[in-house]
Amino acid sequence: MNHKSIAIDGPAGAGKSTLARQLAEKLGFLYVDTGAIYRTVALKVLWEKADPADPEQVVPLLERLDIYMDYGPDGVQRMYLEGEDVSGAIRRHKTSGAASRVSAIPEVRAFLLDYQRRMARENNVVMDGRDIGTVVLPDADVKIFLTAAPEARAKRRLLELEQRGERADFDAILQDIKERDYQDEHRSIAPLRQAADAILLDTTDLDLGQSMSRLLFLVKERISL
Repeated sequence: MNHKSIAIDGPAGAGKSTLARQLAEKLGFLYVDTGAIYRTVALKVLWEKADPADPEQVVPLLERLDIYMDYGPDGVQRMYLEGEDVSGAIRRHKTSGAASRVSAIPEVRAFLLDYQRRMARENNVVMDGRDIGTVVLPDADVKIFLTAAPEARAKRRLLELEQRGERADFDAILQDIKERDYQDEHRSIAPLRQAADAILLDTTDLDLGQSMSRLLFLVKERISL
């Protein structure tokens, strides 16, 4: 069976996870949040009090890494670390920053690459991340590069954290987003960039419903479902 794959890339806070998850639900595809996988690795690094930017401290942890991904009855992806559901913990601000550093380590990316590709071989998938269209699924049927202005992404992130009851500061979030953009765009392995054949979708001036409608239109325009 020839499975379909949709790759959604973009910077931190662009709404990739929310939109990709909704798109997968509408299409009946499997949603794979690759960022959540990297965040789970980052959480393990934090648990071990290791430096997420230091390969000598991070790489040895991969040998005994106990993580897996599952899906609840509602189809939502859940991440487990050492048997514990960490789907909420990996969304915390500190884990997000660590994930950006961990993902720049070549050995971590190689460790997770085969796993991600196998998911696409065995299922119709909507997969989001930083290098899906350029590295993980270079032959994806549809590639979307989803972005928004840093200020818009910071506002969305602030609202998300506040809704979870976490205290947050807009200026700190904005600075963190800009730093993560720089790190992701300038890392030596699989830097964040728009694939040559990807469609640019800027959601700065779009709300969630408008963004979803535009995304669905772009996908249906390019593949038969």
